[in-house]
Amino acid sequence: MIYLDNAASTKIHESVLDSMLPYLKEQYGNPSSIHRYGRLTHKAIEKARKQIASLINAEPSEILITSGGTESNNTALCGIAMKNPACKIITSLIEHDAILEPCKKLSQNGFEIDYLPVDSFGMVDYLELENHISEKTCLVSIMFGNNEVGTIQPISEIAKICNEKKIIFHTDAVQAVGKIPIDVKKLGIDLLSISSHKLYGPKGVGALYIKNGISIDPVILGGGQENGLRSGTENVANIVGFGKACEIAKACLDENMSHVKKLRDYMIKRVLSEIPEVKLNGDSECRLPNNAHFTFLGVNGEDLIIKLDEFGIAASTGSACSVNTQKASHVLDAMGFSLEQITGSLRLTIGIFNDEKEIDQTVEVLKKVVKELRSVSPFKEKYSFGLH
Repeated sequence: MIYLDNAASTKIHESVLDSMLPYLKEQYGNPSSIHRYGRLTHKAIEKARKQIASLINAEPSEILITSGGTESNNTALCGIAMKNPACKIITSLIEHDAILEPCKKLSQNGFEIDYLPVDSFGMVDYLELENHISEKTCLVSIMFGNNEVGTIQPISEIAKICNEKKIIFHTDAVQAVGKIPIDVKKLGIDLLSISSHKLYGPKGVGALYIKNGISIDPVILGGGQENGLRSGTENVANIVGFGKACEIAKACLDENMSHVKKLRDYMIKRVLSEIPEVKLNGDSECRLPNNAHFTFLGVNGEDLIIKLDEFGIAASTGSACSVNTQKASHVLDAMGFSLEQITGSLRLTIGIFNDEKEIDQTVEVLKKVVKELRSVSPFKEKYSFGLH
């Protein structure tokens, strides 16, 4: 198998797994208990909190541990909104559903939501942001790097505008943390979402960075864990694994970033030069180092994924068509793609465990499969690319 769907989830690092095992076997105490078992697991959580904070240059006290990126995003949006009943929230048209769905719910409950457009590369115009800000605006939420096309947004410029106008700025950095350097202090970020399983940690755990001085209402109520902001008995083993994954990501950041970018650029070069009627989507420079998103004219992306899987290659459409809802990609739609162009999209995301031999094998299979699918495609003569 060749796994090129690392934006969906990553393989757990062996050292991460090793760090978790004692908390699944011997150290199984409840962190809220005051006996030795409880104290040991509580100490392990606080160590992990420091490791998570260190990766983004935050303080440990600024890290709220959650069940993952979705909960972090919901907590950021709803936690701020509940503090500000007349709040207006600004976000973008290409956010993950973990942002768009809470915004939809908040809108149904009387909150004003404003959606920024993007250009054909999936980039937000940060100068346009100022035209959308009003006296009611209390929160701006713009993702760091897009989960489909990989475009990295002008985060520092957006944060600067928000800071000057004293508006809280949140970024969904689930796809970016651990892949590129992120310093929340230098960037001026107030809230930032992280997910463990995107950076070679376990699933079901994540974090929300909350800058000291920012006040939010809790979304999950109960026993008062996480300083009353997120109740529920902590998943100690997963939190420990998450912390270890962050420690590894920080120590190996430059090496890993260089490795996946080299493979990504090599793959892009081969695909664009060896397969006709194909386009790279997203910004060519400001993009996540492991992301390559293509449109193949006259090919159905889901058929392409099934064919690649038959050859042992795991890829995705990059949410171009949701398995559960069968809806076309809102990201590509916002970028101005036609339905046919959206349908022919493929996302290949590289991880630290991939190598050049796997990329070569993937490109050779892609060439064969694309040619085969085009030969039977009803679109092959009907549509022109129109994107070059």
